[in-house]
Amino acid sequence: MADQRGWPLFPVDGWEQTGASLHLWSQIVGKIRMTFSPPLNHYWHVPLYVSAHGLTTSAIPYHSELFELEFDFLSHQLDIRTSWSYSCLVPLRPTSVAEMYADIMAALGELGIDVWIETRPVEIADPIAFEKDHVQRGYDPTAAQAFWRLLTQVDRVFKTFRGRFLGKSSPVHFFWGGFDLAVTRFSGRRAPMWNGPVLNVNPHVMHESYSHEVSSAGFWPGDATTPAAFYSYAVPEPTGFRETPIPRGASYNTQLGEFVLPYQVVQASEDPDATLLQFLQTTYDAAATLGRWDRVQLEERPPCACDQARAEVLTGD
Repeated sequence: MADQRGWPLFPVDGWEQTGASLHLWSQIVGKIRMTFSPPLNHYWHVPLYVSAHGLTTSAIPYHSELFELEFDFLSHQLDIRTSWSYSCLVPLRPTSVAEMYADIMAALGELGIDVWIETRPVEIADPIAFEKDHVQRGYDPTAAQAFWRLLTQVDRVFKTFRGRFLGKSSPVHFFWGGFDLAVTRFSGRRAPMWNGPVLNVNPHVMHESYSHEVSSAGFWPGDATTPAAFYSYAVPEPTGFRETPIPRGASYNTQLGEFVLPYQVVQASEDPDATLLQFLQTTYDAAATLGRWDRVQLEERPPCACDQARAEVLTGD
């Protein structure tokens, strides 16, 4: 259910089990993408992306062809499409991770795609290999669709925020390990070697992900004990960052080492877009100013004749 501004109420009934299922299913799909995609800095070759129907890998190279996997939350199926005209559909439904894994691998085999992935999940406690996880899990179509419609709103605002920065920035992408949508800005400087704890992640992943200074923000849909929230953090965290005055409703979580803004605060506000953008901008300002980023170089667009020409076209002058 969404209000007139498009931001759905969340969580909804059925989300707890649906979210747990999607977290593991997205890891299967994400690991398939990672297997065939050429490595990119900061592991940008592994995430999923918000699409017009759900979450997609985007095109994945396979020999001289391409294939793509998309979670379609309108028709509730995993759509596996190829550039050689064939496609397969795997229904999204209450089932075990082992059965879903077997179905996905069988569909890929039917399409002639030969793939092996590491089947141990990451970033969760007590992981069980996909093929050995026979626990029956839930899937509620209404909850899955509410989650996707929420992501479309967040994706839209994150892209607006990303477009205001001239320096290096990540795509707006969905990391299946942490199960969060994120966007990251870079100062351009190298960062100290990563030394923080992360649950079931190889240290080399963190070293590569945080090889350079960042101000990063994202959205996490929550779990049984923690509500959905937006977050923002800096690596390395500059002195004074956590004491920065921030918009009402947000706070600094010392355990997580990041600012947190509950989703419900954004959804219930008179202007959700503006509320979220204020949180993103305020926390970035703190990271960039206290971290002594070259903000003129990274943020101020130089005058350009094309800007005047564009303005004339828009005004009809």
